[in-house]
Amino acid sequence: MNIVLETERLFLRELTPEDEIPMRKLLQDQEVMYAYEHAFSDEEVHAWLNNQLRRYREDLCGLWAIVLKESGKMIGQCGLTVQQLDGQNVLEVGYLLEKEYWHQGYAIEAAHSCKCYAFDMMNADKVYSIIRENNIPSQKVAIRNGMRLVGKTIKHYYGMEMPHLVYCITEEEKFDQDAIRFNF
Repeated sequence: MNIVLETERLFLRELTPEDEIPMRKLLQDQEVMYAYEHAFSDEEVHAWLNNQLRRYREDLCGLWAIVLKESGKMIGQCGLTVQQLDGQNVLEVGYLLEKEYWHQGYAIEAAHSCKCYAFDMMNADKVYSIIRENNIPSQKVAIRNGMRLVGKTIKHYYGMEMPHLVYCITEEEKFDQDAIRFNF
């Protein structure tokens, strides 16, 4: 298991081709995928997984499997991806969890560790989360992750224009938050 990050309750590890079956459970759940407007087909799941494997090679990051330490069960994915925003490449924290693991703090636990990884290991100066306007729970995770709303954008996906909100945190803001949290 190629573990990238570890939190109190979770491991984040690189996905492997063997993860296609658990990825189907996640990506083929209509409720989980409401922000994408559809559950994925088997072919779309396969392409999604292969895209993550490509990202690991080319971008040195991607979406990683979220694994519960106590059971070893994969419950979702979270990680860092390079996204286009206003003609520039930006580093985004993204997350997606199986429905039965919503509202238990796993998304913020994983997203926070990814944000820290971006600043500490990848020397990022900014980290973003680009979230569909109707995805209120993910917006709350971004806010809890110290991000602030900085704009809007339109993503073109599946033949639709999808309004997204752009959240961001700078390295300086992250340092200020850490200083407050640890009383420096």
